[in-house]
Order: sequence, then C-alpha cells, then structure tokens
Amino acid sequence: MAFDIDMIKKVYDRYSTRVDAARKATGKPLTLTEKILYAHLSAGDAQKAFERGTDYVDFAPDRVAMQDATAQMALLQFMQAGRPQVAVPSTVHCDHLIQAKVGAVADLNTAVDINREVYDFLSSVSDKYGIGFWKAGAGIIHQVVLENYAFPGGMMIGTDSHTPNAGGLGMVAIGVGGADACDVMAGLPWELKFPKLLGVKLTGKLSGWTSAKDVILRVAGILTVKGGTGFIVEYFGEGARSMSATGKATICNMGAEIGATTSIFGYDEKAADYLRGTKRGDIADMADAIAEHLTGDEDVYANPEQYFDQVIEINLSELEPHVNGPFTPDLAWPISKFAQAVKENNWPEKLEVGLIGSCTNSSYEDITRSASIAQQAIDKDLVTKAEFTITPGSEQVRYTVERDGYLDTFAQMGGVVLANACGPCIGQWARHTDDPTRKNSIITSFNRNFAKRQDGNPNTHAFVASPEIVTAFAIAGDLTFNPLTDTLTNKNGEQVKLDEPQGIEMPVRGYAVEDAGYQAPAEDGSQVQVIVSPTSSRLQLLEPFTPWEGTDITGLRLLIKAKGKCTTDHISMAGPWLKFRGHLDNISNNMLIGAINYFNNTADSVKNELTGEYGPVPATQRDYKAAGIGTVVVGDENYGEGSSREHAAMEPRHLGVRAILVKSFARIHETNLKKQGMLAITFADSNDYDKIQEDDVIDITGLTTFAPGQQLTVVLHHKDGSTESFPVNHTYNAQQIEWFKAGGALNIIRRQMAS
Repeated sequence: MAFDIDMIKKVYDRYSTRVDAARKATGKPLTLTEKILYAHLSAGDAQKAFERGTDYVDFAPDRVAMQDATAQMALLQFMQAGRPQVAVPSTVHCDHLIQAKVGAVADLNTAVDINREVYDFLSSVSDKYGIGFWKAGAGIIHQVVLENYAFPGGMMIGTDSHTPNAGGLGMVAIGVGGADACDVMAGLPWELKFPKLLGVKLTGKLSGWTSAKDVILRVAGILTVKGGTGFIVEYFGEGARSMSATGKATICNMGAEIGATTSIFGYDEKAADYLRGTKRGDIADMADAIAEHLTGDEDVYANPEQYFDQVIEINLSELEPHVNGPFTPDLAWPISKFAQAVKENNWPEKLEVGLIGSCTNSSYEDITRSASIAQQAIDKDLVTKAEFTITPGSEQVRYTVERDGYLDTFAQMGGVVLANACGPCIGQWARHTDDPTRKNSIITSFNRNFAKRQDGNPNTHAFVASPEIVTAFAIAGDLTFNPLTDTLTNKNGEQVKLDEPQGIEMPVRGYAVEDAGYQAPAEDGSQVQVIVSPTSSRLQLLEPFTPWEGTDITGLRLLIKAKGKCTTDHISMAGPWLKFRGHLDNISNNMLIGAINYFNNTADSVKNELTGEYGPVPATQRDYKAAGIGTVVVGDENYGEGSSREHAAMEPRHLGVRAILVKSFARIHETNLKKQGMLAITFADSNDYDKIQEDDVIDITGLTTFAPGQQLTVVLHHKDGSTESFPVNHTYNAQQIEWFKAGGALNIIRRQMAS
C-alpha cells in the first residue's frame, strides 16, 4: 500500500465537488491545471474565478518534500514556528551532500562520515516533528517522490526547483524556498499568483533515437530560460498519452529550465501502469474512479487556443534528438546541426566525460536504453573514448538494474556507477582533470549546464542531451559524431554503426529493493531532542530578522551592479559550500562571489566605499554592516534563475543588504526575497540600470505609503554632486507588504502561533 493513503482518499473524495464548483465559478470547461488548483483552494469550494497572472491565491498543498541541503534551513525555520508536528505529510531526502569522487560505495561511506552531524540533525528533527526521513543513498528526492509519493491530481511543494518532476504523474508540484515549506508545514495557506497557462500539444509518437528528453530540449529552445515564467505548462494530445510516466517526469523536471511554475501531464494508462508497477495499485484504482477530473475537459484539448494563454505544437514523429548548450540549457541544437555548430563556434570537439542519470533521467527506461547502446560497444568491439559515469536515481532503480544485469553492461564498456545522489549535477563532483585551465567539453543527461555548474571550472563547455545520446557520444569521444548517421572505427579497424536504442519502460520482473532507505518518524516525538552545538561550523540556530524601521531607506551604498546572467549559483554557490547550508553566517561567505561586477568585469571584486579599495563581495558587505550602512544589489534580467535555494535570499538579508533592484526576477527567487523581509524591486524602465554609478549613495522613497501596485522611487546621489531619480516597480500584495514590515514572514508565523 502507498504512503499517506488516507490523505489521498480525502483529496479524491472531494474532487467532484471541487471541480463542479470551479466550473460553475468560471463558467467554462477547465484545463487539468485549473482543476487541480481550484481543488486545492485553502478556502474550500471555488466562489469566483481568478485572473491568471494577476490574482494572488491561497492554496492548501497535500504534502511537502525537502532535500537535505535546503531542508536544514527550512527545518531550522520550522523549529521557530512553535508547532509540535507538521500539519501535512512531509519528507526529507539526503541526496545533495554526497560528493562523486571514486564510486558509489566509497563515496557514500565518506559522505556519511563527514556529514554525520547534519544527517543526525535532519534525522532527529524529522523524528521529532513527524517527518519521513530518507537516508543518504536512498536516492534523489524527485525520483523517490515519483516512486512513492506523487499521485494524480495532487498538489505538493518541494524545496528544490526540480520538484515539478512529479508532474509526470499528473501532480501540480512546485519548487519553493524553505520559508514557503515552513508555512505549509505549520498549517498556513500557501500563496501563489494564479499562473497563466501554456499548452503544449504533442502529436505523433517518439521513435528511434528520439526520447522524452528531446521534447523538453526542444521546448527550451522555443521558450528560452524565462519564456515559461509565470506559466504552468500543460502537455496533452496523442503524443503525450503514448509516453511513459517516467518520460513525462523528465519533461516536467526540466521545465524548471524555462522558468515555468511547474509542468504537468494528465492521468492516463501509462500513469496507471507506473502506479501499479511501483506497488501503488490502490491509488490507481482510486484515480480510475475519478479519471474524468484528472485530465483537461474535452473541449479544452479540442480548441486549446481558447483556453490556454499560449499554445505550442510539436510533432513527435518529426522531432530530432537534441543537444543543448553550452553554458545555458536553452541553446538548442537538433543533432543534424550540432556538429556544424561545434565547429563554427570553436567549441572543444574532444569529449572528455559523458554523465548519465540524475533526477532528470535515471528511470529504468533511461538506464535500459543507454545500456542497449553500451552493449553495442561491447559487441562491436568499440573502445569507449571518454570517461563515463552513471548516477542511479534511487536505490530501487539501482538495485533493479543491477539485478537485471545493466550495471554490469556499463562496467564492461568502462562506466563507473556513482552513488544514488545528485553528485555532478549540482557540482558535487571531484572531477579528474590534468589541466583545469584547458577548454574542454562534457555532456550530461542532467538539466542544467550553467558555467561552472558541474565542476566549478569556467573552461568546461557542458552540453545536455538524452542518456542514450550521451552514451553514444561517450563511446565516440567526439562531439562532431552523429550517432544517427556516422560510423565509428572499432578495435579491428572496422567501420561500425550504432543501432537505435532499445528500452523497457518498467522491469518485466517488477521492481525490487532490499533496503529502500526509509526511516519512519517517532509516533510521539515530544521527547526527542534536537541538538545543535553552539560551536558547530555547519549548523546554527536562527535569530529573527529585524522589522522594518518604518521610514524610507536612505544613505545606502551600492554593493554590486551585477552584469549579465546572475543565477542562484552566482549568488550562493553549491559544490563545496553545501556543507554550510545549515549555518547562515558561514555560508554567507559565498554571497554573490560568482556575480560579475559591471564596473570591472570581474567576479568577487567590488569597491569598498569605506576604504576605497576593491575586495571580495562578502567581506565588503560585512564592513558595511559593521558600520551600520545598508546596501543595494543591482542586477540584470531574470535575476535569481535556477535553483530554488533560499540561501541566495537569506545571505544578503543576514549581511545587511536592504534591497535588490533588477530588470526582472526569476519567480522562486523573488518570492524567497519577499519571505525574508527583503525589498525586491524592478526598474520601471530597464534603461535606468545604466544610470547607476559605482560611487552612488542611494535612497529608496515611498515606503511609508508602501501599497500594492504603487511605484516606489529610487534617488541616486552621484559623486559629482548631481542627483537623479526614477520610479521602480514591485509585485508585493498586502500580505507580502506585511512580511516586509515584520522583517520576514516567519516573524508573523511565530506571532500567530504564540497567540
């Protein structure tokens, strides 16, 4: 039987009533997305229609999932909320802190040893507050959620940007910061601006080398990294119904790379098959009973332009395999044009490493398709030219593919199996290289490929493709190789061609596992002690942020004017910094060290107006804080794209930054800033970005009458004595303004719990 079956039954029991109320309120047929959103209104049955992209709405998610890096801060915040237990089913998954270095067993043992303090904290805090705990080695959060917790028509939030993976099973699953998770675990409504809807109609059927991964690689090329911002992407059509549930999860997972709030597919036979295959037939039976509510209405899909804000159509029968990159996941190349692009752009043709797996592509189907290519290398006497690694998504998948012989196949062709963890995908990779200054190429089946993302090396050109394409490239060791058309020379000097990959959606003998890695919480956690050492370098109890002083903010200095792309990786790097995710002061030493200073085109070098010298961003900000001087961070378009990590919002708040002023924000990061009581504002005219000078003294006025939809004013006092001002926009609603005034949402939660 599935986890939390009683909760799921309650959700399904009310579905018909909720959907009927939504149809009545809106007066029209409903998309699947609308059905799920209206079915999860915290106020109950819908009384009115909400305006997409405008109205803020309170929802009641069914569950919360947290990975170990973000769970630390989320649970440190929850401990201040004053509740004896979480209000909704919640889980913690230890997947981010395991560094890929040697191989699965050795790397896991090392991680358990060096992270013992953090794992013990997460285990005990989960035990105390009724949270399910998945140990290190159990698997990557999104694959474990798909196998155990995702259910059609449900709503969940997760403290990781790739939470939308669960959309492959028809769930509205949204990545958030830890403060949002804290709200929901504390029993409060979760606020979201009612999203706009983007429909993707899939016709035809995948075949040959083309896989589900290529659908999202193509969509990313169409929409770019911010084209999905403010949208939920709903996939439908005959092509959608023909794909496996795990293939759909791959598409939804990487929807984070287009900035989408989440992505989703409707419930169908493939979803039912996956539920039954993962021993959740009871959920499939319940879903079958309300199947009409777990997909969009007939007229919606017959006339999608009338019901979606934007519609894209892709014919799967004509879709080519794609390779995206380098340096951004939306630079999309059909395989037929990729070799030419490599040559024309002078990207390193030699491939040094191919990496498959991750939360995006580590299903049984992915592994078997890749293994079919690996087996050909063995059978056709080919020598694998590049390093090759395999990251299973869960212990259940790993155990099953080992039982069925696929891991042995990879070993024979030279592959190394890594731990069931995020590893290289998030920079937890001790890469073997003889010269880190050399321009080089790697290719992965992961989701992100920002500069320095995987190995911290700005010279690494990272490309993204399906696992089978990655495997073929690893064998060839050459990015100008096209596995669909080209031949390779084997050990005998013969020219051989790779055949199309063959895969199996789910194991014929069923999934198997000896120890999935799950630890249930204590039935009564009241006596469980959560201990955080005051001398720990990795964990630190939180102090509440100070409330707004009630006046305009004046006399601010510019900390940095960031130039170009500034993701959460630039603001708060992962990799070796992950070990400080539970210690706000220590991790703040990485604040904005990856951002490029507009005035000197250099990372981690800003002018300290107190000394007149250039120095690291965090140290400069600490000087300003010690002197009682607030600062402003200025940024470019889509500031804060990428990972959901709230540390990117908490670090500036902790060190005394007062406002973030940018051309535009990525959704999750903007919300995270608001939750922490930070002022997040945007240029009304993006050209005003050019007016900000390095030595400016900055005022922000209009805060004494701070109100929704009402502009604020930024005043620049230049070094030459001149002054200029311009209006700035914000998206704060009344409740979010109260967060700002209180010094953060958590301060309000604590107040409410105390009363």
